[in-house]
Amino acid sequence: MQITDPVADSNLKKAIAQILLDEGYIKAFQITDEGVQGNIHITLKYVGKKEKVISGLRRVSKPGLRVYAGAEELPKVLKGLGIAIISTSKGVMTDKKARELHVGGEVLAFVW
Repeated sequence: MQITDPVADSNLKKAIAQILLDEGYIKAFQITDEGVQGNIHITLKYVGKKEKVISGLRRVSKPGLRVYAGAEELPKVLKGLGIAIISTSKGVMTDKKARELHVGGEVLAFVW
């Protein structure tokens, strides 16, 4: 079974899709020039035939309530089994990469 979900294209969404691909949460993504700004088609990854690799996803920072964390305060998702997606001054990255670079930033989402 292969399902692709189109998402409106933006630099932030491309960076998040690349992180999800690198971490093994999605199978692939492709950028198309449909519509005014284009779309990103994300191919979800499954274990077996029906079980999704992404078992949970939670948006943390929202337009009305931004959530920031310093380099020492970066959250761990499920004691390291999941990832936190962080927007830093050095780009969008996982919490693990941000810890390596000793940078903090806006906590966008948790994925497990």
